[in-house]
Amino acid sequence: MPPRIFLPVCLLAGISFAAPPDGAALYKQRCATCHDGAPQARMPSRSELAARTPEAIYKAMFEGAMVPQSAGLSAEEGRAIARYLTAKEFSSAGTALAGQCTAAPAPFRPEAGGWNGWGNDLANTRFQPAPGLTAADVPHLKLKWAFAFPGDTVRSAQPAVVGGRVFVGSASGAVYSLDAATGCAYWKYDAGAQVRTAVSIGMAGGKAVAYFGDIRSTVHAVDAATGAPLWKVKVEDHPASRITGAPAFYDGRLYVPVSSIEEASAMLPTYACCRFRGSIVALDGSTGRQIWKSYTIPDEPRPLDPAGQTKGFGPAGAAVWSAPTIDTKKNVLYAATGNSYTGVSIPTSDAILAFDLASGKLLWSAQVQAKDNFTMGCARGANCPAEPGPDYDFGTSPILRDLPGGRRVLVCGQKSGILWGLDPDDKGKVLWQVRLGQGGGLGGIEWGGAADTEYAFAAVSDLMVRQGRPGGIHAVDLRTGRKIWSTPPPELHCTPGAKGCNSAQSAAISAIPGAVFSGSIDGHFRAFSAKTGAILWDFDTARDFQTANGVPGKGGSLDSAGPVIAGGIVFTNSGYGMWQGMPGNVLLAFGK
Repeated sequence: MPPRIFLPVCLLAGISFAAPPDGAALYKQRCATCHDGAPQARMPSRSELAARTPEAIYKAMFEGAMVPQSAGLSAEEGRAIARYLTAKEFSSAGTALAGQCTAAPAPFRPEAGGWNGWGNDLANTRFQPAPGLTAADVPHLKLKWAFAFPGDTVRSAQPAVVGGRVFVGSASGAVYSLDAATGCAYWKYDAGAQVRTAVSIGMAGGKAVAYFGDIRSTVHAVDAATGAPLWKVKVEDHPASRITGAPAFYDGRLYVPVSSIEEASAMLPTYACCRFRGSIVALDGSTGRQIWKSYTIPDEPRPLDPAGQTKGFGPAGAAVWSAPTIDTKKNVLYAATGNSYTGVSIPTSDAILAFDLASGKLLWSAQVQAKDNFTMGCARGANCPAEPGPDYDFGTSPILRDLPGGRRVLVCGQKSGILWGLDPDDKGKVLWQVRLGQGGGLGGIEWGGAADTEYAFAAVSDLMVRQGRPGGIHAVDLRTGRKIWSTPPPELHCTPGAKGCNSAQSAAISAIPGAVFSGSIDGHFRAFSAKTGAILWDFDTARDFQTANGVPGKGGSLDSAGPVIAGGIVFTNSGYGMWQGMPGNVLLAFGK
């Protein structure tokens, strides 16, 4: 029957068709308050959201940061919002692995080493003592290959390099194993949710296993050689919880840090804030069985108003955003924590915590910022503590280093702009502190420093400063905290006010003998002399790339994850389409 006859017949028969969801109206109702105009520092603007794929927007609503705000939406309503925001249709492309290696892979030999996990070692020094290149080689580095991640606009998963292979996650939830020399792909694993942790390789059950976490707080273990799934386990049930710091593998156990975005959930006035507590979870590396779980806040959250007139709860917060540090000498795990979420002040937020490796018992807490009670609702008058703090989280992993005379130091950078030196053998007593930046919600030392045997190195973000140029990098004496050198951010060569035209150095940094590598929001990837701070090499990543897998590749801002150096190759992500950064989707490899 022709369509022009069929429709009236259906209507006459009393059959009606529901109108498709109105994406524009739903966006205005659910999302515009936070994302339109001048959004809060840690919220992406509407233009940043528009640069993403509809798949990424949908995942954020139903799997990521916006789960509370999306409560009650149907799947089709979520898809309508994603289509409206991006002006793109959902992809119907298959999930075939592009750029697959054509030659049979050589046997995987994890003992060959490389850069494992977040910090390259259990002490999280982010120092490569045997990089396969010298500081004299650094000025001659050239691009060897680029690999593009389909649909990504934010590259926050740091690669790991072990046995000549690169292991790296993506915003789409795909985890890849690539050839370190060419960038061709050996395998792809679908985690089902964004993976932003570094991958840690460990030997368990007689095989090399790749471990990583996702933003649903699920830990995955896959065969490092083949990508075959071995096990996965969810370590936290709170809907806003996630794993951002890389799990640490030691002596058959996997130690997993747990963070959350309940701070963002607090922007919803009807949300009963807050119940999340950060934690460290110890799992059996062979089976995923939980051995212990220790919260950063020992007390469970309780109603703040016993009479039930308000919906608030506390204490809450102290998320663990970064990879834990393992002290093999004392069998202790160190973790750095974020801020408190409520007015119930706690002694374990903005602190370095020490846990017994065997039992998970909290041994001591060294708090450096008391009463840092804060949520993202504070900018909108929702779920904000009566006396909000400055939001000075620790987003960096503690660095454990030996000092002369048998002494040791834990070095950790804070968003306050202060680099701390603490005594791991005296309950975290402050040995020294040095201010390197102005600090702020997106300021200070954001994602991680590095340390060789003499100096600690730290780059500064200060992304939102109003006067002067943000950024800069510093070297500090490990023994005394004395500043050895400081290199201010280089002059910008971009249009002031344009997306990504910012000199902040928010990303983690890494070091080799004689050189330190640091990326910038303006897309520049640089190497500095470890002795003087002079710039040795500068590469502008904010451009298009031909890629090993044939997927269109584009560089942008460098933020979050840091560089990795192994086998004579320097690897870095490029692309961070958040907080006015330039989007991008590539992993770049540089060599002599």
